[in-house]
Amino acid sequence: MKLGVVGLPNVGKSTLFNAITHAGAECANYPFCTIEPNVGVVAVPDERLQVLGKLYNTKQITPAVIEFVDIAGLVKGASQGEGLGNKFLANIRETDAIVHVVRCFEDENITHVDNSINPVRDIETINLELVLADIESVKRRLDKSLNMVKTGDKKYKIEAEFYQRLLDHLSAFKPARTLEVNEDEQLLLKDLFLISAKPVIYTANICENDMGKDPSTLPLVKKLIEFAESENSKHLVICAKTEEELSVLSPEEQQMFLTELGEKESGLNRLIKTSYELLGLISYLTAGEKEVRAWTIEKGTKAPQAAGKIHTDFEKGFIRAEIVDYDTLVELGSFNACKEKGKVRSEGKNYVIVDGDVVLFRFNV
Repeated sequence: MKLGVVGLPNVGKSTLFNAITHAGAECANYPFCTIEPNVGVVAVPDERLQVLGKLYNTKQITPAVIEFVDIAGLVKGASQGEGLGNKFLANIRETDAIVHVVRCFEDENITHVDNSINPVRDIETINLELVLADIESVKRRLDKSLNMVKTGDKKYKIEAEFYQRLLDHLSAFKPARTLEVNEDEQLLLKDLFLISAKPVIYTANICENDMGKDPSTLPLVKKLIEFAESENSKHLVICAKTEEELSVLSPEEQQMFLTELGEKESGLNRLIKTSYELLGLISYLTAGEKEVRAWTIEKGTKAPQAAGKIHTDFEKGFIRAEIVDYDTLVELGSFNACKEKGKVRSEGKNYVIVDGDVVLFRFNV
């Protein structure tokens, strides 16, 4: 899974990225400080792994991971190649979802490309550039379908009608993700690989003094939340500067710091968990003395395809999956104890894996 961290210049993208990845992306008070995309891979927080690790006295714990890409700041005209627009659009096209960092704090020492703080305007600046880039893609596909309509195949007429509706939607400066589509149209939309169709987490970057406050009492944050909800997108409130400070502390120090701030978990953990929700992902677990591991799959994945995540041979030669849910395994203390109590289920090819399933696959090559 790859998430693109985007936003206007000087909104806190690279600061947040530093906190996420410890990769040391350069931060500076001028546009285009980030030129080549910085890439970092981070672990998905999952307390269950540590518990299973102790239970099995395992040699290795391997969490699921997310790849974050810190992408160069965007400016008006990017869809026509202004600033680093072409790089931005190419890099963001390769991601699965967008973490859109939006400045929701005042600081006279940090310049803003538009010389004022307005979260909705900033969001619309980036959304507009993504939409403009997508319009060109849809126009090309529409022209192709209209030419094929002449063959008399009804399929192309249906496609052309959808592409025209999509083009009208984009031409009203609305992202593709906000267009209502049926199941067949969803397949056509997915095949276009449009940037503005990617799911988004609008991330309000606030100052340290606003941490712990009710978001509804922060005017800038309130505007961002209202905008996100208007298009059914996810939203988060984070102080990138504090997250960066947290990232260099030990786990124990982090917890003390968070307790002082009145927070249960870091903003970064919330961001990662929200990313999983956004993309409809879950984790199933495998456990043994050699390794305890989390495997990322989409909700609705059946057992053979989940087995294929470990190795293609597991899917090809799938026989069955022996499954116990995490809570039961922890309660009874071992897989064998669960078997004795009749708590281990034998599931076949049509079983849909559930988050937290601890699985042992049986296969034959």
